[in-house]
Order: sequence, then structure tokens, then C-alpha cells
Amino acid sequence: MSERAMAVPASALEAKEQMTKAFRKKGIMFAVASGMCYGLYTAFMTQGMGSGIWLDWYGGAVSTFATIYTLSALGAATNDVFSAVWALIIAAIKGKLSDFGRSIKTKPGAVMMLAAVIGGPFASTCYVLGLQMAGSIIVPIAALNAAVGAILGKLLFKQNLTGKMILGIVICFGAAVLIGSTAFGDGVDFSGGTVLGMFAGLFAAIGWGVEGAVAGYGTAMIDYEIGITIRQCTSGVANVIILVPLLSLIGGDGIGSGISLIGQAFSDSPSIMFFVISGFFAVPAFSFWYKGNSMCGAALGMACNGMYAFWGPLACYLVIGLFFGVDGYAIPWQGWVGAVIMILGIFVLALAQNAAAKKEAN
Repeated sequence: MSERAMAVPASALEAKEQMTKAFRKKGIMFAVASGMCYGLYTAFMTQGMGSGIWLDWYGGAVSTFATIYTLSALGAATNDVFSAVWALIIAAIKGKLSDFGRSIKTKPGAVMMLAAVIGGPFASTCYVLGLQMAGSIIVPIAALNAAVGAILGKLLFKQNLTGKMILGIVICFGAAVLIGSTAFGDGVDFSGGTVLGMFAGLFAAIGWGVEGAVAGYGTAMIDYEIGITIRQCTSGVANVIILVPLLSLIGGDGIGSGISLIGQAFSDSPSIMFFVISGFFAVPAFSFWYKGNSMCGAALGMACNGMYAFWGPLACYLVIGLFFGVDGYAIPWQGWVGAVIMILGIFVLALAQNAAAKKEAN
């Protein structure tokens, strides 16, 4: 075979490799942007749950059970409902509402709805509950979702998971531990409530890990903007209609009490605007996460998204601490160092995945 004939397939392979790299880099950008938006949605939701009628509720106006459990679900529900409204508006502007209706009836649509139930009513409520009961110590625990998603991506969808990729995940988890260690500054009382909160963080990690892997699969077959619309609508409806009334019933307050809390939350003007804003940022937080996972794999996508362990405290500091002047949101040195280490972990993971892709191509 002539050198020219051999050069053609070589150049074609090189072009294909460059396209794959560009595709993966774009996926990484989506995943990192999702973490940033997650931080902003967390900050505005936290501010909403610390304003207006929420101050009365946490001040003792509702039962202890409702304070711990029902309000956590209600906060997630309020955010998700407004996020669903934003997603529908965006879909309508882009002329995708008919696609939304058709996609719900398909297998990928059903997959997205399943991911929504696992990651919305279950994982999001566990995360908010864990934060309330144990504080920021649960952040590194919840960050285990990257490991859960990577393992599931390997088992269910045959995605690459090499030793170096595992090292990158471990580095990212170590960074999250460093960031979460700021909770030890004033000493942590490992009481029953704190331990329960840590378990809630673990359940959130499992739920988000499952959601990230499954939704990444679903988004590979349908438009990610349609996927997030299905996700937020499913999560919002399930939270409002099922979870909040159910928790109110379990707590002994009755379904009527839960419905009353929902009505008051959505009609409280001092806090509702914060949920409108948090719902807006929740759309790209989850849609970019889904898109990133589908483009660069669950392991790398979820590690990049895991930067929310830093973006969350940073956004809370900027929005709640600086803008609204609430004390207690300054970021200690561990947070900044942890962010740098996490970037290093993502870099290691990206290089490992790139090497694995090359090996598979050859």
C-alpha cells in the first residue's frame, strides 16, 4: 500500500480523535457550568427559606417534625415548581412544547421521569434535610454521588472506569472533605440528629448518583432541554401533590396542614421571589448536568458538577453574606484550597478518560 493511501485513513482517524476531544471538552464545560448554576440556585433557595413566613415556621410556628422534615420537602417543592414553570416557558419560546408532549410517552421520557423521582423528591429533600440537621459536614458525603454515578455508568452503560479515573474521583472527594471540614470549626456534636443528617446526605448521594447515570443515558436520546422540562415537572408535581402532604400526615399534622403550608409558601411575597430566581438557575443546573454527563461520561461529568461543593458556599457568601448582609457565610481557607484540589482531581480524571478513549479507539 502506498504512503498516500495509508495517510488518508490516518488523517481521518486524527480528525475523528480531534472531534471526540472537542465533544468531550464541550461536555466538561456543560458539567462545570451546571455546578456554578447549582451554587446560585442553592444560595437563592437558602435565602428564600430564611425569609418571610419561613422565619415564623422555623421560629416554632409549626411542629418539630414539620420543622425538620416537612419544611425541607416544601423548600425543594417550591423551587422545583418554579423551575418547572421556567423550563416550560423556555421550551415554549423555542417551540419545543410539542416535543415535550411526545417525549413523555417514549422510553427515554419514562427514564427521565424515573430519574426525576429519584433525584427530586428523594435526593433533594434528603440533601436539604441533611444540611439542616448536620450542617456543611454532609457536603463531602453528598459529593459521593460522583463515585456512585461512575460505578453505575460502568455497570449499566459500559462506560470507561480505569484506575486513574478512580484516582481523580478520590481526589475530588478529598477536596470535598476539606471543604466540608469547615463544619468542625466550632466542633461537631455527633448526636442522633447529626448522625441522621449524615445518613440523609448519603441517601442524597445515592439518589443523585443514580439520577446522573440514568439521566445521562436518557439525554443521549432526547433533547436535554426537553429532558430537564420532564425532570422538573415530574419533581415539582411529585413534591407538591405527594411528598409534602404525605410527610405532614406522617408527622401527625394531617394532610390539610401540609396543603395549608403549600398555599402559604406560594403566596408569601417576601420569600417567593427568591424561589422564582432559584427555580430559574435550577433549570441550567440540572439540564447542563444531564447534557455534560451524556457528552463526557458519568464519571467525568459528575466530578465536574461536584464543584458545587465549592460553588455553593461561594454563591451563598456572595448572595446571602455580602449582598444581604447575613453573617456566617464567609469562606475559610479550607474552601479555597479544596477548590484548587478539586480542579486538580478533575484534570486527572479528564486526562485518564482521554487516554482510555484513545486506547479504545486503537
